[in-house]
Amino acid sequence: MNPPLSVSGIYPSLAQVGDFGPPRSEIGIGALMPWNGKLYVQNYNSHKAASGAGVSLRRISADLTMEVVPETLGVDGTYTNRFVHFPTSTLIIGPHLIDPEHKITTIEELRPHRLCGTSRHLTEPDRKVYVLAMEGEVFELDLLDRTAVQVWDLNEELGTEGEFKVHYKDCYTSFGRLVVCSNEYAEEEWAGERSRGRLAEYDGTAWKIIEQKPFTGIGGRHEFGGTIFATGWDAASAILEVYTEADDRWTRYRLPKASHCFDHKWQTEWPRLREVEHERLLMDHHGMFYELSPWAYGGRVWGVRPISTHLAVLGDFCSWQGMLVTGADNASPSHGLNPTTAEPQSNLWFGRTDDLWSYGKPAGWGGPWWIEPVSADVPSDPYLMTGFDGKCVHLENHGKLAITVTIEIDFHGHGRYGTYASIEVDPGRTVTHVFPQGFSAHWVRLVSDLDATVSGQFFYS
Repeated sequence: MNPPLSVSGIYPSLAQVGDFGPPRSEIGIGALMPWNGKLYVQNYNSHKAASGAGVSLRRISADLTMEVVPETLGVDGTYTNRFVHFPTSTLIIGPHLIDPEHKITTIEELRPHRLCGTSRHLTEPDRKVYVLAMEGEVFELDLLDRTAVQVWDLNEELGTEGEFKVHYKDCYTSFGRLVVCSNEYAEEEWAGERSRGRLAEYDGTAWKIIEQKPFTGIGGRHEFGGTIFATGWDAASAILEVYTEADDRWTRYRLPKASHCFDHKWQTEWPRLREVEHERLLMDHHGMFYELSPWAYGGRVWGVRPISTHLAVLGDFCSWQGMLVTGADNASPSHGLNPTTAEPQSNLWFGRTDDLWSYGKPAGWGGPWWIEPVSADVPSDPYLMTGFDGKCVHLENHGKLAITVTIEIDFHGHGRYGTYASIEVDPGRTVTHVFPQGFSAHWVRLVSDLDATVSGQFFYS
């Protein structure tokens, strides 16, 4: 048998193609999971089964042949969840349970919902998991008796607004808390007129909102690193929220945006945090890949480094058969809104993790302040400074008094900052500082000497 044709790591024979329709919406790759010699590919359409058909679960063998899993034919919908439950040796992907012999059970109670996350159960982890749906429904799924019961409506718990006005994206359980997120973001959020996005946690007794900003991915390595990571953004920059077990708190870090094309809630889809090399995490965030250590020393994140930029809309990625596999959302007719695309289709890319360094050079923009009311002598959030070449910062004073902004750097990475420069900014003026070529530190932050409204944006090339 001849090997399948490969074009730069993409195999046309593995294309994920939805039904021609009508309707014609999209077929994105929402979840990838290796399982006992096979690679499972779970696709999604735009909005539940009525928005398009042909997104059934696919199964790829080591010889790169692919089949539509026959038990899932006709199970169409928006599914992007994947989770391995080790106590029962069950793969949960979409509404399907898969045992080690590849026997499929579909949970009918979950089938109609847009499933986007699965995570450990807080009190009965040996037999149950949580399953999150995009409209805010949270289910308890019992893997022994195969029943699913809704336990929360997050719209009621977290003050969100329901279908078509909310986009829950992920959930994660560790250190006695269930963490969830939604990525609502449009012009009203950009303009500061509304805050529909959520990062929130449940500690076993009550729900608590951590951030009213859009977040897309939550992950970590459970007890191994003592951390939970959550990726989000606002008008100012991309955001990395980090929970550290050692000091039982969340800390906000800021990262560059590689593209504004990832700002709107519909364009962020499902960027993931995944372990793709042993005990190392790969983070896809706002058009940039980062390597990320699961460890936090002294309550501080150390190992964050940009790898490359990209334009791909990637629903998931994983390691399989020694390869890095990424799954995209490539082409969507969008019910006729995209008149130059005739059929819903997407595909996988097979390569090595190190190939990511040959993608676009790390570059981006953002900062801690975007027309931000700041208090005198209160430092901004830390902003990433390592892994980029050329660097400059633009400081704009929106107030009526002259201010002095101090640039402080943390070159160790452990949270101790020293003064780099102090820059006076007159009212209504913008001052630009260009850093020397090759200058770098792990983190940078800004401090104003007066209460003021200020913008502070770094551009990296």
